[in-house]
Amino acid sequence: MDGVAGTSDSGSAVSTVSNTQERCPKQVSPIRGGGSRNTSPMGRVGTRNTSPCRQKVIKTKPRGLDEETAATFGKAVHPDIQMEDNIWAMLPEDLLNEILARVPPFMIFRLRSVCKRWNSILQDTSFLKFHSQVPSHGPCLLTFWKNSQTPQCSVFSLPLKTWYRIPFNFLPQWAFWLVGSSGGLVCFSGLDGLTFKTLVCNPLTQKWRTLPSMHYNQQRQLIMVVDRVDRSFKVIATSDIYGDKSLPTEVYNSKVDRWSVHQIMPAVNLCSSKMAYCDSRLYLETLSPLGLMVYRLDTGYWEHIPAKFPRSLLDGYLVAGTQKRLFLVGRIGLYSTLQSMRIWELDHSKITWVEISRMPPKYFRALLRLSAERFECFGQDNLICFTSWNQGKGLLYDVDKKVWAWIAGCALQSYNSQVCFYEPRFDASIH
Repeated sequence: MDGVAGTSDSGSAVSTVSNTQERCPKQVSPIRGGGSRNTSPMGRVGTRNTSPCRQKVIKTKPRGLDEETAATFGKAVHPDIQMEDNIWAMLPEDLLNEILARVPPFMIFRLRSVCKRWNSILQDTSFLKFHSQVPSHGPCLLTFWKNSQTPQCSVFSLPLKTWYRIPFNFLPQWAFWLVGSSGGLVCFSGLDGLTFKTLVCNPLTQKWRTLPSMHYNQQRQLIMVVDRVDRSFKVIATSDIYGDKSLPTEVYNSKVDRWSVHQIMPAVNLCSSKMAYCDSRLYLETLSPLGLMVYRLDTGYWEHIPAKFPRSLLDGYLVAGTQKRLFLVGRIGLYSTLQSMRIWELDHSKITWVEISRMPPKYFRALLRLSAERFECFGQDNLICFTSWNQGKGLLYDVDKKVWAWIAGCALQSYNSQVCFYEPRFDASIH
């Protein structure tokens, strides 16, 4: 795909922008310091790159989907004027911290290798304080896969429309898989030999740790949620991953560094292992009884909501939105030629699903060419992302703006890639 092509629900075109970086993903790797010119293909920050895959300095808004932002992507920006090294050296540390806090996180990741002073500043509490106060970089897609048993990770910035490779060799050599991401942290679960373990890391700071063992320590359905105000996180473990054992629900709290045991989820027939968390509630789809199982984190108890699913629903994904918004995404139709992808929102007062959007046919045919083709769906901040296992494409829907758009240059790195939304933050603590 050569750019970002977006349409509203009515099918009108929004914008098309060329993407010269699509064929040349960017590596997050150290850059050289000093005042000498860098003529390498990747270039260094602040210098001109003469390679065919050179980048333009661009200004973005976090979401990067509206017409104003798309038009900004196409504007040529004059190259920045380099500042003398001695001026940087004389900057007060507080002012330097405030400047660096406004630099995109992936650029800061590279700047760590400029000099020892900058590397130490990026770990300083003063910098982290400024960093926590600036607006978020915007949504990113994190893809994780293993190449010859070596963990690989790439992050696609939606505002910058650029791939960044993040080294993941700091993680242990376990057989683990991606659980999800929240508030700048990424959670994995896996096996260290025969022992089931849960791992939490911050890809930008390259720090990680394993959580204590659960009381019933075996493969479980997990979800992680981060509370930035409280500077803590929780991991919720529900039933056995294969669904053949009734296990108590366990919740890990980073503030006390231990798991607590709660109510066993009532015997139900789950539709899938996909879960959604919003408004301090965890939601799962059930076939028998039909509806939703809801776990309240504040009380530690489960309850059933008889929210009937739309007729002829082939497969459904629960997606959490902002505040109390809960979405259901799935295919409708008995025959492949009549299938369509639709999005519903739960009306909490009437306990019914209300249709809010349909995927335009041209996107549906391009994303899923076969009726039985598998797709993944996940969301963040009222953005819903669709990825196709076979096509390797990414499609984004903005619920608030009602806009569909291909994610330019976003091709899955591997057939077995695991993908989730990710918010890059240096101030996200693993403790």
